[in-house]
Amino acid sequence: MITSKVFGKTKKGEEVLAFTLQDGEMKAVILNYGGIIQSIVVPDKNGNPTDVILGYNDVAGYENNGGYLGALIGRFGNRIGKGKMTVDGVEYQLYNNDRGNHLHGGKEGFDKKIWAHKIDGDALVLSILSPDGEENYPGNLKVTVTYTFQKGELKIQYHATTDKKTVVNLTNHAYFNMNGEGDGDASDNVLWIDCDRITPTNDTMIPVGGFKDVKGTEFDFNVPREIGRADFTSDDIDLKQGGGFDHCHVLKNKCGEYVLYATAESKKTGIKMSCYTDMPAVQFYAGNGMNQQGKTAFYGKRAGYCLETQAIPNNVNVPEYAALGSSYLDAGEVYEFTAAYKFETV
Repeated sequence: MITSKVFGKTKKGEEVLAFTLQDGEMKAVILNYGGIIQSIVVPDKNGNPTDVILGYNDVAGYENNGGYLGALIGRFGNRIGKGKMTVDGVEYQLYNNDRGNHLHGGKEGFDKKIWAHKIDGDALVLSILSPDGEENYPGNLKVTVTYTFQKGELKIQYHATTDKKTVVNLTNHAYFNMNGEGDGDASDNVLWIDCDRITPTNDTMIPVGGFKDVKGTEFDFNVPREIGRADFTSDDIDLKQGGGFDHCHVLKNKCGEYVLYATAESKKTGIKMSCYTDMPAVQFYAGNGMNQQGKTAFYGKRAGYCLETQAIPNNVNVPEYAALGSSYLDAGEVYEFTAAYKFETV
């Protein structure tokens, strides 16, 4: 069952709606502002309702604070080096908003838009048209994102088409803490990622080619372990440059193959999240830069973490990354991917 109510208004006076997707004792709240996952409430091992999503209680919180908490990201999730890309022989200069690079769609990405909405049975369907030239991307890009929450699983289905060759790399930027968003520290959450390689970066966090084996490094989560067990004082250059975990983990599945790629759980609450996707990679960000007041607590460093399924960042400039899943989209071609998060107590 899906219900809606007014969540507030933007600075421009636009009405923001909150849609509640009820699933027995569980529920998810999605905003039409930025397609934001505002909360996911699940019972812990003692039956206490626990919100595992970091966020804010009002529209102003999302407008005034950084971090993209819970939002849909586009046109291009993650980074493009120096904001440069070439499409059909034409070089495009995108807006640089992160250390001289293009990040998460630029100056005003999809996270800041009011999306059109439709309730279709048990599905919430959000849609948007990004016009040709917006943020200097070519092509009129039509995007539809469908949310369902059934049997403990929040599923996000991405769909996009264009009338001119362009690039697109959609994701969601939810911050999780299986202890509950008010716990303040997710370092003891136990994480498993089915990944043997990450993409090393330059000093501005841009993957510029090549892969790095995780075995024997802090990036190895093939055996489940607490996020905070990492040695953040390590001499590992990638860990240093990211100020902690903020790296693309290349998944073992092929692009388009739907698999379980990660789990996260809390010993405190007994809540476990299982993560699925058919995308080729996931950006694991451990919330190294968090520093804001949230819904019920202050969110300091590593208060939550992101698992952003996507194509490899900067793949538009690195052919060996594009070979694992290209972000180029031809006119008439369909962009279609899925991400899902299933919750249970263990």
